[in-house]
Amino acid sequence: MRLTLGALASLEAALQVGSLVDLVQRFEGGSFSSRDVLALLGAGLEGGACPVPPEALATAAIEGGPMAGARAAAELLARAFVLPQA
Repeated sequence: MRLTLGALASLEAALQVGSLVDLVQRFEGGSFSSRDVLALLGAGLEGGACPVPPEALATAAIEGGPMAGARAAAELLARAFVLPQA
């Protein structure tokens, strides 16, 4: 999974956030929703050239359960803002 610029723009629109910083703050503050998690995972799969229809993602079994899905979404979002090593 990876978040491309296009996937990030779609994510902003889908989640109706003012900016990606707002979304990051949701995750950092623990006030994210399952909708946020699903949208992030879907955007990451799409950006990684492995799109999954939202209905399929919503019913997918995630090893480790919902918390593992939330951790994966948070890590994906955090990695989108890490500067590459020189």
